[in-house]
Amino acid sequence: MRVHVVSDVHGNSRDLAAAGTGADALLCLGDLVLFLDYADHSRGIFPDLFGAANASALVELRTARRFEEARALGRRLWGELDRTGVSRESVIEGAVRKQYAELFAAFPTPTYATYGNVDIPRLWPEYAAPGTTVLDGQRVEIGGRVFGFVGGGLTTPMRTPYEIGDEEFAAKVEAVGEVDVLCSHIPPDVPELCYDTVARRFERGSAALLHAIRATRPRYALFGHVHQPLAHRVRIGGTECINVGHFNATGTPYVMEW
Repeated sequence: MRVHVVSDVHGNSRDLAAAGTGADALLCLGDLVLFLDYADHSRGIFPDLFGAANASALVELRTARRFEEARALGRRLWGELDRTGVSRESVIEGAVRKQYAELFAAFPTPTYATYGNVDIPRLWPEYAAPGTTVLDGQRVEIGGRVFGFVGGGLTTPMRTPYEIGDEEFAAKVEAVGEVDVLCSHIPPDVPELCYDTVARRFERGSAALLHAIRATRPRYALFGHVHQPLAHRVRIGGTECINVGHFNATGTPYVMEW
C-alpha cells in the first residue's frame, strides 16, 4: 500500500495534479487557499487586490509581530475597497471559489482531505467530487490502517478563516479516538514542531493532539501548517510525529508505504 500526503497546498494546483501519481490514495491536510505568499508577495488574493507593495508591508508587520499595525493596514485597504461599493466578502469568496475549482479538480481518486486554518469549510461540499472524502473529527480505514482526521487551527492574532477554540478542537480529537495514523492540519504542541525558522515565531500547536498521542500511541501523527519547522520529525513514545512539508514550495508529497 502506498499513500501520498500533502499539506499547505496554497494554490499549487499544477503540482497537486501529479501528487497522487503512483499512490493508492492521496491525503490532503488542508490550507488549499493562497491568500498571501510570504515568499513571493506578488502571489495570492491579497496582492491581486492591493498590490505587491502592500502585501510586502503586511508581511513585514506580521513577521515583526506588530499585529495591531498589520490590522490597521488591512482596515485601511479594505475600507478603500468598501468605498467603491464592492463587498469585501463577495470579492474574497469569488477569489476562493476560483482557487477551489482548480484545486479540487486536481485531486485524484481517492483523496481524503481535511481543512486548514485558511480554508472555508462551507464551500467544500460544492467542489468535492465523489472521489474526494472530506473528514473532520472523523476516521476512515485505508489499506487496513485506521486514519483519523482533525481539521482547522486554533485561535491566533492572525484571525484566519477556520480557527476554533481549544475546547471545540479537543472535542474533535476525542471523537477520532484510537487510530493508527492521526492526521491534522496543525502540529501537536511541541516547541520544535511549532517554531517557524523563517517567520521567526511559534505557530499554535494543539495540547489535545499531544495528549492523544501520549494516551493512544498511534503509529504516526501527520500534520503541516508550519512551513519551515525547526524539526520536521519528532518521536513521542512510540509515535513518529511528522511534518509532511510545505507543498506550495516543494511540490512533493510525503510518501507512506506498508
